Amino acid sequence: MNWLELPAARVDEAARLLLGWQLSANGVTVRLTEVEAYSGLGEDPASHAHRGVTERNRVMFGPAGRLYVYQIYGMYFCANVVCGESGRAAAVLLRAGAVVDGIELARKRRPAARRDTGLAAGPGKLMQVLDLNRAANDTPLFGDGPAVLAPPATPAGPISAGPRVGVTSAHDVPWRFWITGDPTVSAYRRHTPRR
Repeated sequence: MNWLELPAARVDEAARLLLGWQLSANGVTVRLTEVEAYSGLGEDPASHAHRGVTERNRVMFGPAGRLYVYQIYGMYFCANVVCGESGRAAAVLLRAGAVVDGIELARKRRPAARRDTGLAAGPGKLMQVLDLNRAANDTPLFGDGPAVLAPPATPAGPISAGPRVGVTSAHDVPWRFWITGDPTVSAYRRHTPRR
């Protein structure tokens, strides 16, 4: 089944199906190797949409196939793929990818990366190599948006699941998915509350 056809209640399945898809923007293409699912209103306290619609999270409420982009720590951008039917919030955070085209551009955008496997190994790093920011928020992934999502040429292979990264609520929900053994997957860091 195509992830675009799944209801918001099955966002975890949509996340698994997004692995291996290719995201292209500004001369670089990455193959998605790690994602995290987030459910909607009242169902997932780690979700930006948990308390309802705001100007920031409005795009999470559909339609599917659009980008939800937000900034963290005042400097890094993160991108989510909106899933499910309109009116119910669901999105999949793009956590990591393997650069499959535009490697030289990706290296220029991430000069601190020691190896090519680390170029897009994290949600902020992924956005840096694709040169995407808040201007990409609420844009289509199929058509004339700044980023284009394409289905995989081959299946992703074995998929692993585990707890989500860096969230204060529902951090033990096993909705982080990655291609098993892929070297571009980001390092897992359990959330530790500030004192």
